[in-house]
Amino acid sequence: MYDKFGHSALRVQDEGNGFDVVYNYGVYDFNTPNFYTKFAQGKLLYQLDVRGYEPFYNSYVAQNRWVKQQTLNLTYSEKQAVFNFLQNNAKPENRKYKYDFFYDNCATKIRDVLKEVLGDGLQYNDDFVEEDYTFRELIQKNLHWNTWGSLGIDVALGAVIDKQATAWEYQFLPDYIYKAAETAVITRNGSKEKLVRNTTTLFENNPSEDRPFFFTSPLFIFGLLGLLILFITYKDRKNNTRNRLMDAIIFFTTGLIGIFLLLLWVATDHTATANNYNLLWAFPLSLFLIGVIVKQFPKQWIHKYLFFLIVLLGLLTVHWISGVQVFATALIPLLVALAIRYIFLIGYLKKEV
Repeated sequence: MYDKFGHSALRVQDEGNGFDVVYNYGVYDFNTPNFYTKFAQGKLLYQLDVRGYEPFYNSYVAQNRWVKQQTLNLTYSEKQAVFNFLQNNAKPENRKYKYDFFYDNCATKIRDVLKEVLGDGLQYNDDFVEEDYTFRELIQKNLHWNTWGSLGIDVALGAVIDKQATAWEYQFLPDYIYKAAETAVITRNGSKEKLVRNTTTLFENNPSEDRPFFFTSPLFIFGLLGLLILFITYKDRKNNTRNRLMDAIIFFTTGLIGIFLLLLWVATDHTATANNYNLLWAFPLSLFLIGVIVKQFPKQWIHKYLFFLIVLLGLLTVHWISGVQVFATALIPLLVALAIRYIFLIGYLKKEV
């Protein structure tokens, strides 16, 4: 999935001196202490990597990923200034930075370096934006909706990414760094010149169509889970009984997911995981009420909690329809099944009082 979004880097080439180096802001060190913990917390530092062009190019050919080069229309002094900036940034004390998927990544660094060095003379415009998309829509353009990667993004990332992105913000994706550079201009002595002198395709790949296998897809799996919940609920209603194990599993699973999402929201530095209304179906408190729901005769107030869970699912629907947050389509069978199960439990438990 990481490769789905592409990559950007700066190449500095001086044929006369045999210098051909790629400056790549998209590298992290797997040997970082507590790597996965820092990654989950949004505290993992990325760094500027400097390596020869040939191995960089060969790695993309091996992965069957196209490579295009935009040669920048810079004067000698501007080229030297960009090179000096990169060399200074590549020093051990300067090379690391706190990665942010939307605002500070391998793509935005390219734009920001050029803007930092060239100043107000470099101007980006909005001409490359043909349609208005939210951050979530921009991400999902690169993914098939019925894949686990797409589902994970829609579950883990909150309503903050459902706002419309500006042309400047589009450039968190390498494709739009490329398109924005095509229309950018540099003002010199009162006249405007294009930032990009020419574009060259260095490697043309042979793309294969991405067709997820339906029987392992999220929609199929959650469809089966939804049908299982509905089938057990039907049997319970018919036999005037209640499968307490399934209710415990539902409370445990939704509650655990809810705690994870809540921690991503309030206990990490990730900017994209805030205001996540997936908590409306994965409510953290359910995890602590397993001991109540699993009893044959639970406390009477559990009826009110179940009604509260139904209200939350109703609010989720309102949020979805109104565009406050877009949720994973593949979750629909599960969400419908949960609503029906909660309604059944309210009626069943009232009869047990």
